[in-house]
Amino acid sequence: MASTAIAGEFASRPIAPPGVVALQRALVWLVGASGAIVFIEPSPYELATLASAAVFVATGMRLRIVFLPLLLLLFLINLGYTISAVPLLDDSKIASWIATSWYMAVTAMLLAMLTADDIAARLDMLRRGLVMGGAIAGLAGVAGYFHLVPGGYDLLTLYGRARGTFKDPNVLGAFLILPALLALQNVVTARLAATLRAGFALGVMALAILLAFSRAAWGGLVITAAFMLALMVLTSTSPRERSRIIVMTLAAAAAGIVLIGVLLSIDSIADMFKQRASFDQSYDEGRFGRFGRHILGADMALDLPFGIGPLQFHNYFPEDTHNSYLNAFMSGGWLSGICYPALVFTTVILGFRYLFARVPWQRTYIAIFSAFLGTVGESFIIDTDHWRHFFLMLGTMWGMIAATRAHQAGAGRGLTTGPRTTA
Repeated sequence: MASTAIAGEFASRPIAPPGVVALQRALVWLVGASGAIVFIEPSPYELATLASAAVFVATGMRLRIVFLPLLLLLFLINLGYTISAVPLLDDSKIASWIATSWYMAVTAMLLAMLTADDIAARLDMLRRGLVMGGAIAGLAGVAGYFHLVPGGYDLLTLYGRARGTFKDPNVLGAFLILPALLALQNVVTARLAATLRAGFALGVMALAILLAFSRAAWGGLVITAAFMLALMVLTSTSPRERSRIIVMTLAAAAAGIVLIGVLLSIDSIADMFKQRASFDQSYDEGRFGRFGRHILGADMALDLPFGIGPLQFHNYFPEDTHNSYLNAFMSGGWLSGICYPALVFTTVILGFRYLFARVPWQRTYIAIFSAFLGTVGESFIIDTDHWRHFFLMLGTMWGMIAATRAHQAGAGRGLTTGPRTTA
């Protein structure tokens, strides 16, 4: 990452002694980087978020009024899950699922509160941590797929697909989208040295996404990158910068096409690509296929105010819901089923509202919003409601929204708004 360039773009006022500020920022970096290693439990991400919570509570962290909708909706969603799970809590898997849901809600609140203050520097650290984590996860997936690590193929792949440091290839691909977008931003805007570093990281992550053979991740990367780059062009204040973004985007797209062409010359990759790229997958079709289950499950949810409880859907249908909004209804009844989409779409609407605000962190805002919007769309076809990076993006979106509102309020009063401004 181009730390000097970013330091010029982001201005930040520390709110604690220098040693404490350095520790806080380092922990934000660690949260971003550790999210890439989750195939062990407890994962480094859990340890990093727990350590961050302890340090930030001890050294200063505020619950702003603007976060009350986030707090209330997260509470109601998990209350619905817990009520529906009461008859099932003798099952350790159900109890663990409920505990995980509450914990993910806590991480979202943590990210919201810690990114709203000292936002410029903390977003910079989060950004760099995410790219580092993405590069590590991507390298692990690529190394495992091509047998570059002794004994690594079984550990780092699943069903002939790269999974890297994740349990599931689909989650690896989904996680890598945000770090790839952040690296892509540097590729199209940074100076030569930073562009080369970011280009290497982007290439590794793009290759890992391809080798994960996740159709949602393929489409998600292309769509979110196009959306992000379009927003960058629209929000750019310099014709020269706009031209550079367009030229570098075309160059990156050409490099991507060449990479895909080279990979498809390998028979094993070409065969898997052809199989995964097909839209007539057996588990998608028929009355009890993915989309058939969505219709039947939605009809069933209307008659069940308290749902059927977490992890119970497969007892009624051949597979899980593969739809986060339907899963909220089935796992937590009407309470969770109404509050979950309310939380998601409230975040999206607020995100759009402040998308074009001229703030020093606008570029990072655009990247995170683009990735979050892609995940919201993907949630219609896969269960994302326990993805760590989903809650990381959710909390960070609210933190950025709070800071942007504070920045605008300070600008409207003719003040220089620092991290201590209350939204």
